[in-house]
Amino acid sequence: MTVMAAQWIGAFALAGAACWFDVRTRRIPNRLTVPATALGMAAATAAHGGPGALSSAAGLLVGLLLFFPLFALKGLGAGDVKLMGALGAWLGSSVVLGVAFYTSLAGGVLALALIVKHRYGGQAARNLWLLLTHWRVFGIRPLDALTLETSKGPKLPYALPIAVGLALAFWRW
Repeated sequence: MTVMAAQWIGAFALAGAACWFDVRTRRIPNRLTVPATALGMAAATAAHGGPGALSSAAGLLVGLLLFFPLFALKGLGAGDVKLMGALGAWLGSSVVLGVAFYTSLAGGVLALALIVKHRYGGQAARNLWLLLTHWRVFGIRPLDALTLETSKGPKLPYALPIAVGLALAFWRW
């Protein structure tokens, strides 16, 4: 087995476990993401030495930074951000960029499916209008009525789109 294959296997195992937790509890626990991050960094360092450690650290940083703005706006949970960082630690910065891109596409498709399933289209459109109006007037900052904690609408366990994004990135890789 090649080193990159082992890294992908580690990333898929992490994503699968995160999906299990997120669907079941709506949380991705630190007891999953923190050791997974350390293991990804250790694996990259063992396989490639200093350059592997730098690639893994860059992947961790990129993964965290990509989804942090959505967390700051209270649209994603911290576990989702840490999961993307951990995947970056396993796969490196260039691959985690692709994972994030495909995750965003998958998240949009799955969100639309959730909206249709729950017949939430009208309210979703009103919420989007409210959010855009709020941002135009007050700047980009969280709108308390539309956060993960306060919203009454259906919620998407975001580990699912992250896992789909990982699979699509692997397929394209």
